[in-house]
Amino acid sequence: MELERKIYDKLLAWKHTSNGKTALLIEGARRTGKSTIASKFGKENYDSYVLLDFAIASKKIRENFHENLNDLDTFFQIISLEYNVQLFKRKTLIIFDEIQKFPKAREAIKYLVADGRYDYLETGSLISIKENVEDILIPSEEEKLKMYPLDFEEFLMAAQEIVLLGYIKECYEKKTPLDEKFHRKAARLFREYLLVGGMPQSVVAYYENDKDFHKADKAKRQILSLYRDDIKKAARKYKSKVSGLFENLPGFLSTHDKKVVLRKIDGNKTFDQYDDPLFWLGDSMICKICYKCTDPNVGMSLHKDTSSVKCYMGDTGLLVSLAFSENQISSMNLYKQIMDGKLSINEGMIHENAIAQALVAKGKDLYFYTHYSQEKRRNDIEIDFLVSDEGDTRIKLYPIEVKSSKNYTTVSYDAFKAKFGKKIGVSYVVHPKTFQIVDDGYRVPSYMFFCLF
Repeated sequence: MELERKIYDKLLAWKHTSNGKTALLIEGARRTGKSTIASKFGKENYDSYVLLDFAIASKKIRENFHENLNDLDTFFQIISLEYNVQLFKRKTLIIFDEIQKFPKAREAIKYLVADGRYDYLETGSLISIKENVEDILIPSEEEKLKMYPLDFEEFLMAAQEIVLLGYIKECYEKKTPLDEKFHRKAARLFREYLLVGGMPQSVVAYYENDKDFHKADKAKRQILSLYRDDIKKAARKYKSKVSGLFENLPGFLSTHDKKVVLRKIDGNKTFDQYDDPLFWLGDSMICKICYKCTDPNVGMSLHKDTSSVKCYMGDTGLLVSLAFSENQISSMNLYKQIMDGKLSINEGMIHENAIAQALVAKGKDLYFYTHYSQEKRRNDIEIDFLVSDEGDTRIKLYPIEVKSSKNYTTVSYDAFKAKFGKKIGVSYVVHPKTFQIVDDGYRVPSYMFFCLF
């Protein structure tokens, strides 16, 4: 089963605009489909392509980068012979796969692009980790493109629900709800997406096995095992901290405020001692860090509280498999509960993670906002996500609240509006019901959220 990925159009745009003047680095978590899309792109748009996988590249290929960069005729001859691929000037794509395994090849991009004979794609994860870049000069001739798990739009394409997908987009553009029959169908498909997630291996296992959630779960657990292996290879001085954050992530997200609480994993440690572990998880794109913004009146990045953070899983399907063991899934009849919309615990965690995942896929940094009332001795404002439009001096805020139940209030938003009303552009409540316009805000079903921003 071949999956259609929206990133493919961005690769085409790069090819047509770069004219060989830049290489393109596709960065993403493990198993998001980077190598697959790079190979597909090479096969369909060039006379030939060659993929150098540095996880398994031969000694001769590695030595080639050390010995022959000053003799590129020999350099390319060795690549052509080793991979038995004929290279054509301006008509061949050379792919450096798993580039983090061999940083020397990344450094060589400067000289290879200047030579101008071929186009270059790089793929990798953990690209910015210090041990992967400390001894090389990062090439300025390199563009970056991030690749994420399938979003819900791509999941619908995999389900061959093209007509429904078009209808959802049309209704959002017109700001009208779906017909009730199609609303129920779209909501059910979104619940499938929560369970299967967007990792290509899981999606293929699901659809190639007649929508078998258990087969998808098996694929996800294999990916989680790979992630744990990657964590074990993290710098020795903080790999235990990375592991502690990762394994406790469902526990953090299942609490009311969903924030990381260090005392649950490491006694009296402080967040300044967790800068590197949090950066590792974020850079790996296994997780996405969400910071509290203390003053949304100005640029949110200028007022982020690095000691008040949430940590979301990069893929919601992986979160489900991380949160529940295979025995728990079976004994709780978890799949049925979620598909029926009757999960009694942790449902808010799953829905909120899915919206975080959708925002990240849109290129948005994650921020949240809370306000503590001394009088009430509790938070009287809690906004799940804040997006801002900082294109000019008049900053607009777009608060987003995620509701997993049909019965909810908007007390927090009402208080937020009273405090920051002039700054608010449009507010969004993501809920299980149909699309609605209420005052100056939208009530958006989860399956329609990919249309936003």
